Amino acid sequence: MIATEKRWRINRPDEQLVKKFVDELKISSISAKILVARGFTTVEAARAFLTIDEQTIHDPFEMYGMKEAVDRIQKAIQNREKILVYGDYDSDGITSTTVMKTVLQDLGADVSHMIPNRFIDGYGPSERLFKQAHEEGYQLIITVDNGIAGNHEVQVAKELGMDVIVTDHHEPGEILPPADVIIHPRHPAGNYPFGELAGVGVAFKVAHALYGKLPKHLLEIAAIGTVADLVPLLDENRYLVKAGLEALQHSTRPAIQALCKVAGVNQQEIDEETIGFGFAPRLNALGRLGDAAPGVDFLMAQDAAEAMTMASSLNEKNKERQAMVTSITEQAIAMIENDEEIGRSQVLVIAGEGWNPGVVGIVASRLVEKYYRPTIILSIDIEKGVAKGSARSIEGFHMYKELAKNKDILPAFGGHPMAAGMTLAMEDIDELRYRLDQQARECLTEDALTPVLDIDIPLTLDEIDINAIEDVRKLAPFGTSFAKPVYAIEDTSIRSMKKIGANEDHIKLQIVSNNQELDVVGFHKGYLVDELTYGIQVFFAGDLQINEWNGRKKPQLLLQDARTDEWQLFDLRGIRQVARWLQTIPLEGVTFIAFREMTVNYYDSLIPQKIQSYSEDISNENCMPYVVLLDLPPNVRMLEQLLENVRPNRIYAHFYIPDSHYFDGMPTREQFVWYYTFLRKRRIFQLRQNLTELAKHKGWSRDMLIFMTQVFFELGFVTIDNGLAKIVDHPPKKELTSAKIYQQRAQQMALEQTLLYAPYKDLREWFDLRLNGQSVSEEEQ
Repeated sequence: MIATEKRWRINRPDEQLVKKFVDELKISSISAKILVARGFTTVEAARAFLTIDEQTIHDPFEMYGMKEAVDRIQKAIQNREKILVYGDYDSDGITSTTVMKTVLQDLGADVSHMIPNRFIDGYGPSERLFKQAHEEGYQLIITVDNGIAGNHEVQVAKELGMDVIVTDHHEPGEILPPADVIIHPRHPAGNYPFGELAGVGVAFKVAHALYGKLPKHLLEIAAIGTVADLVPLLDENRYLVKAGLEALQHSTRPAIQALCKVAGVNQQEIDEETIGFGFAPRLNALGRLGDAAPGVDFLMAQDAAEAMTMASSLNEKNKERQAMVTSITEQAIAMIENDEEIGRSQVLVIAGEGWNPGVVGIVASRLVEKYYRPTIILSIDIEKGVAKGSARSIEGFHMYKELAKNKDILPAFGGHPMAAGMTLAMEDIDELRYRLDQQARECLTEDALTPVLDIDIPLTLDEIDINAIEDVRKLAPFGTSFAKPVYAIEDTSIRSMKKIGANEDHIKLQIVSNNQELDVVGFHKGYLVDELTYGIQVFFAGDLQINEWNGRKKPQLLLQDARTDEWQLFDLRGIRQVARWLQTIPLEGVTFIAFREMTVNYYDSLIPQKIQSYSEDISNENCMPYVVLLDLPPNVRMLEQLLENVRPNRIYAHFYIPDSHYFDGMPTREQFVWYYTFLRKRRIFQLRQNLTELAKHKGWSRDMLIFMTQVFFELGFVTIDNGLAKIVDHPPKKELTSAKIYQQRAQQMALEQTLLYAPYKDLREWFDLRLNGQSVSEEEQ
C-alpha cells in the first residue's frame, strides 16, 4: 500500500455521452472524456468550444461606461491633451499598459506610461505619482490593471484638476473611486456578459472600442497577460489566448523573438506553458526586483538588437529572482518548523525583516504546495514599522473575503479568492495570524486541509496512442477553469521499474494491462522504486505526453502520483548487507519482528530501532502498518498467527537464517542404510578424526553425516561418547522419520522452500492466501 498524501477525486464521465461525442465530433475518446468531464452536455456546445473564433468576442460597448470612456479619450486626442497610462508592475500590468499605449499612439495621442515602483509606491494608484503627473502637465490618467481600490488617490487627482478613467478587473469594493469613468467587467451598475477578463483583457476591450474593430495585432500581447494572470480560460479569454498563441508563433515583434531566444523556446511551438513558465516569469522579474516600466518599452521595441539586449537583462533579473525565492523559502520553512505557534496555525503568516516584497508571492505559493495551508508572506520594514506581503490560498478559503473581515488592521489590501496583497503595521502581524487562524478553523475541515488531486480522465491503456494525444491539443489552451487534464491509468501492473538520473532520483517504469503497455516517467520520484512492488494492481496519475527519440514517437505518462490499495511484499531475501536494504525502509512506520532470540542479538546493533520478539499476543495495537520479518519462524503456524493478528499493509521479507539445510537436502534411505551398515561393521567409529575423510570418500557433506549420526543416536541405534560412535546391539525397531531431529529438518527444509527460496510470485501468493482470510493448516504445506 502506498500512503499518498493527496485525496484522489476521480470524475467518471458519462460513457454514453463520450461515445456520442466521439462519433459526431470525430475526436478521440480521450478528447471526448475531457469535454464531458468539463461539463459539456451537448454536441453543439462542444463543437462551438472546439471551433471558437472572433464571434466569441462581445461588443465592447456592452461594457458599462465604455462610450463615455471612448468619448473622453477621443476628446483628449483631438485637443492634444497629455495622456498618462498608469499600469501595474506584473505581467498583466505591463501587457495592459502596452495595449493601451499602443492604441493611443496609433490614434495620434500624446501619451506616456508610468508604472509604480513596488518598493517605493506599492500596488495601485500612488498619490506621489499622481501629483508628479500633474506637475508634468498630464490632463488625463488612464489606469490599467489597477485603480478600482484607489479611492483616495483618484480623489487627489480630481482635486488637482485631472480626469481619471479607471480600467481594472480586480474585486470592486463597496465604495468605488470617484473617477470620471470606470471600465470594469463586473461593474455593479453594468451587465457585461463575461466578468473574468484580465487587466489586459479590459485594456483590449477599450482598444477594440477605440479602433472600431478587433485589434488582431494586439492579440499576442493580450494572450501573454491573460495567461500570466491566471484568469479563467473561458469565453473571451479563451479566444484571446487561442488566437494570441497563433499570433505569437508567427510574430515579427522583436520582443517576442528575443524572449524565445533567452527562454530557449522554438517560436513555432509556443503554447500556454511557454507563457506561464517562460515569458511571464521574466516580465514579472522586473517589477519584483525594481522598476517595471522598461517592460513596456521592451514589448514595444522596434529594433531587434535593442530588444535582444533588454531580453538578456530580463533573463538575468529572473535568475536573480530565482535565487532570492530559494533563500526566503528556506528561511520561511525554518520558521514554520521551529516556531510552534506559527507551525500549528491553519493559516501560515510568516514575516521576515528585509525580505524582498517582490518575490514573497512566489514564496507563498511554494509553501502552499508544501504545507497545503493558506499562506501569507510578509516583508518587514523596520524603519517604517510596516509589513508588506502577498497571500496565496487553497480551495475553501476565500482569501479576499477573509482579509476583508480584518479591515481595521489592514489599511491596504486587495486581490482575488486565491491570491491577495496587503500592507499592515508590523505590530499587527501576530494579531492577523491569530484572527485568520480562527476564521480558518470555522470554514476549513480536515478534508479541506488535505490536498486534492482532481482526476477528470480515467483511461485504459488501449485508448492511448500518438494520434489520441495529438488530438487533445485541439482542446487547448489549458489553464484556469479549463485546466490541463490529469489522467488516471487504473488497474495496471508493473512490468519493469528502475531509478534513473545521475543521482537516481527519478523513476522509469513500464506498466501493462490487457497486453497493452505504456512507459511512465516520474521526475524526482525515484523513491517510488522502494514503495512499489510487482504483482499488484497500481493506479497511476499524470499527464500524457509524446516522447520522441531518434525520430521515433512513443506515448508516455509523466507521473504525478501513484497509489495502490493492495498490501505489498518487498523481497529482501538473500541481501546480507543490512545497510543495503535498511535504507529502502521507512523507519518511522515499521516494526522489526524476530522469531528467534539469536536474531534479536545479531541485529540489535545493526538496526537503529528496537526489535520486537514474536509473541502470540502481538497485534495491530503494538505493531506499525509495515513489518520486517527478520528471520524464519521455527514453524509456519507462528507466521500465520502473526498475519492473522497484525494484517500488515507492507511485508518486508528478509528471513535471515544462519544455517540453511535446504541445499544439503535430506539424506535418502539408501544413504542411511549404507552409513548404518558401515557403522555396524566398524562397531566403533571415531567421529572427530574420521568423519571428514569419510565425507570426502562418499562425496557427501560432513554436515549430512553428522545429521545422520544424530538421527541414529536419537533412535537408539548408536551411542555417542566423547566423539566415539558405538553401535547398539539389538536396537529398537523405529522408522527414521520418527526421529524428532529428522522431522525438524524436514519441516525446516519445507519452510525454507516455501518462504526463503520460493520465487517472488509464489511467495506473494502464499502470503496473499493468508491475508485474504483463508486459513491453511501446517499439514497442507
